[in-house]
Amino acid sequence: MAEAEAVQLKEEGNRHFQLQDYKAAAKSYSQALKLTKDKALLATLYRNRAACGLKTESYAQAASDASRAIDINSSDIKALFRRCQALEHLGKLDQAFKDVQRCAALEPRNQNFQETLRRLNASIQEKLHVQFSTDSRVQNMFDILLDEKSEADRLEKAANNLIVLGREEAGAERIFQNNGVALLLQLMDTKRPELVLAAVRTLSGMCSGHRARATVLLHAVHIDRLCSLMAVDNEEMSLAVCNLLQAIIDSLSGEDKREHQGKEEALVLDTKKDLKQITNHLLDMLVSKKVSGQGRDQALNLLNKNVPRKNLSVHDNSRTIYVVDNGLRKILKVVGQVPDLPNCLPLTDNTRMLASILINKLYDDLRCDPERDHFRKICEEYITAKFDPQNMDKNVIAIQTVSGVLQGPFDLGNQLLGLKGVMEMMVALCGSDREVDQLVAVEALIHASTKLSRATFIITNGVSLLKQIYKTTKNEKIKIRTLVGLCKLGSAGGTDYGLRQFAEGSTEKLAKQCRKWLCNASIDTRTRRWAVEGMAYLTLDADVKDDFVQDIPALQAMFEMAKTSDKTILYSVATILVNCTNSYDVKEVIPELVQLAKFSKQHVPEEHPKDKKDFVDMRVKRLLKAGVISALACMVKADSAILTDQTKELLARVFLALCDSSKDRGTVVAQGGGKALIPLALEGTDVGKVKAAHALAKIAAVSNPDIAFPGERVYEVVRPLVRLLDTQRDGLQNYEALLGLTNLSGRSDKLRQKIFKEKALPDIENYMFENHDQLRQAATECMCNMVLNKEVQERFLADGNDRLKLVVLLCGEDDDKLQNAAAGALAMLTAAHKKLCLKMTQVTTQWLEILQRLCLHDQLSVQHRGLVIAYNLLQADAELAKKLVESELLEILTVVGKQEPDEKRAAVIQTARECLIKCMDYGFIKPVS
Repeated sequence: MAEAEAVQLKEEGNRHFQLQDYKAAAKSYSQALKLTKDKALLATLYRNRAACGLKTESYAQAASDASRAIDINSSDIKALFRRCQALEHLGKLDQAFKDVQRCAALEPRNQNFQETLRRLNASIQEKLHVQFSTDSRVQNMFDILLDEKSEADRLEKAANNLIVLGREEAGAERIFQNNGVALLLQLMDTKRPELVLAAVRTLSGMCSGHRARATVLLHAVHIDRLCSLMAVDNEEMSLAVCNLLQAIIDSLSGEDKREHQGKEEALVLDTKKDLKQITNHLLDMLVSKKVSGQGRDQALNLLNKNVPRKNLSVHDNSRTIYVVDNGLRKILKVVGQVPDLPNCLPLTDNTRMLASILINKLYDDLRCDPERDHFRKICEEYITAKFDPQNMDKNVIAIQTVSGVLQGPFDLGNQLLGLKGVMEMMVALCGSDREVDQLVAVEALIHASTKLSRATFIITNGVSLLKQIYKTTKNEKIKIRTLVGLCKLGSAGGTDYGLRQFAEGSTEKLAKQCRKWLCNASIDTRTRRWAVEGMAYLTLDADVKDDFVQDIPALQAMFEMAKTSDKTILYSVATILVNCTNSYDVKEVIPELVQLAKFSKQHVPEEHPKDKKDFVDMRVKRLLKAGVISALACMVKADSAILTDQTKELLARVFLALCDSSKDRGTVVAQGGGKALIPLALEGTDVGKVKAAHALAKIAAVSNPDIAFPGERVYEVVRPLVRLLDTQRDGLQNYEALLGLTNLSGRSDKLRQKIFKEKALPDIENYMFENHDQLRQAATECMCNMVLNKEVQERFLADGNDRLKLVVLLCGEDDDKLQNAAAGALAMLTAAHKKLCLKMTQVTTQWLEILQRLCLHDQLSVQHRGLVIAYNLLQADAELAKKLVESELLEILTVVGKQEPDEKRAAVIQTARECLIKCMDYGFIKPVS
């Protein structure tokens, strides 16, 4: 009875629907739904009630009813389309699109469905465009950031998105044009560190490579405001503002990445005035008490990076002259700061060293003696003005300034030491009762005794004084510095075993005390740093370095210090590692000259027994085991002027020594040594770049490049290796560079293309002519991989060169490895181009004899390559094939092809048979039944 009544109610609902009384129809369908359990009827009722919902604009109800109908019958096309219509009205376009897609799949010819599909697709695209358009994204980010009620997660996400947008050209331009600069200034006005940081980083992205924007932003934000932000005692903020100023300086200096069109360039103002203004503000920051230590460091970093010329071949050094005239006294003031005296400027552990490096760079950038004399006079006047018999603090500052200059341009420092009263004041301060006076004097003595002649003078005059201070002082800070002074004087003879300054065993005792301080974590870092400084001198002694590498706690304590924010230690650690690995330059000893020196009673340098290769190899293994690579990787990453080119050279020397044994290279790669070497091979001194490139070559020769140099870094390795292919480099460097390039060129065509673009091909070809067997073999193996590249093949196709002739003749050499490489190259070339098959027969009259020798070779790989070449020639041209068949080659192919199947020889036999089948195809030979 209930089912029949439900059917009647459905019919009643249909009549109401036809009369457009949709509410009555929906009521009838609802009553019917309560009376039936028949699935087909339920689906119809829900579908019909959904239609009522569409007519009455009850879209949520319509979508729900249509979904229930679809749950019962997933192929109910009417229910699907009705749900699609309801979802479209509800704004759920993506879900509506899926429903009509299913409808169109069920009835592809239905025009209504197709039209709805097109309409929804267009609506979705428009919505996405609006939603993801840069304008909308930019405005959305600012709305969130400037809303005080925004949640922390949304704020952080919006800030990060804004930074990313600022780095994209389209995003940066949209921010700039849509009042974004004013909004960024509002963010900076909030004083909330995370929002100010986001604004600064966004501005940094917007300035990069765009001179016009950089000019406008500099004037909008104001240099005063940027410098006051950089001055705060917050490392992250100081660094972010430093990066922003660097981006502005790069853009104003002409490093503009855009392509200018029309008159756009004329709109950009002259930037010299802005650059001078930035320089002035940075110099003012150096002597302001309101500037934090971090801020002062960043100001020094910017001056170090941007004032001295990067390329001395550029004639203009006006920036340096301007800074010398207007800022040298300010830099000297920073160098002369004594932390223990009142009114000292806020400093970090790195500040004075950064100032010393800046003085050094400025002095090196001067072009003539009058400029250097002017520089020296400013320093002399500044120091002599500080001497005051009535004020000991001023005297201490004067000596501290001399000490700082000695850490920069040493020749200038030596001249300042010669000023009247300087050495006397240093000795007087050593005897002072005040600990601060002793500290400064001892440090000055240490820096003054860098050269043997100066050290000899101080040994005569100051050792007894240093020993006296060492014995009497109870202050650990003074004690450790005095010890370092004694260490430095004790090592004045360098690595010469016969020039030891102190008695037997003295240096070992000094080293033991330094290691003890190094391991004592309770002593402050600045004091422990001096222990590392002491070891830098003492490890010139082979006994000391052998003991040091066996002291694992001391080694690891040094490595941990190298990873800290105190970067003044970098040079000392690098020096210790160079000494321990004996990677310094050693002059070749010529026996005849040694005999002559002995005859004339001259001093002959002696090598310590523990500096022999076995001891050095053992020290290298111990350093690797102690984790030296991770420390080196950390040191290389230091983004500071303290990581000087000289320090980079020392690090490159250490890496090369650590990579010397092929067994150790896996450890170097596993700990990140491959990645760390790349920047050392691209920047620094010429010697340092060559050493780093050689270490890269050693790694690239034996390692999987994808593991050693992950991602895009592998392409950066190519240029340093190509630079080693130079006649000025030694044979080992040439050989290992070729091995590295061979390994890289075997990985991908993109790498082969990179090698080709670096113009390595002429050098590789030159080494294929070398008389040296190993170099010739390595170059040919590299070419074997390179011929897979189309542009390399075109060089062989070109007329008027002997490249193909050289490869053919190398196939005829007696060296199996050389033959194998040359045959591989020839096989690939002849497979790639028919023209080269014909050209091969014309380059030399010996081609056929060489080919026959390859096909009869004892070594299977060479024989297989020879047979592949034969097949390529047979396939290339019928006339050429006929010529080959008429020669003894047919007999060779027959003999090889008839051999019994063998797993090792399978490829050789198969290729020979393919050659015979090709001959049969031409009709030159017939099969034997």
